[in-house]
Amino acid sequence: MKTLIAVAVALLMLANPAWAGPRTITLTVSNMICATCPIVVKRALTKVEGVSKAVIHVDKKQALVTFDDAKTSAAALIKATTNAGFPSAIKGNEKK
Repeated sequence: MKTLIAVAVALLMLANPAWAGPRTITLTVSNMICATCPIVVKRALTKVEGVSKAVIHVDKKQALVTFDDAKTSAAALIKATTNAGFPSAIKGNEKK
């Protein structure tokens, strides 16, 4: 019985990445004031492994980011924009 439970737990742990998938979040991005700013923010975000799309709206000071949550996290996206000089945060009630 213990072997069966151990095998079941092992299979669940291996299957966990299969549950992960594409996720889209909106980040509010500070300091965007010119036409070059969104280019820098997009470049910073798309360099993060797992990011498949980043759409930057300078007028709204937002970034809409699609990423594989098995490869990266919202925290990594926030760190990427912040390191590029554009601090960001998850907008509204979206989960980290």
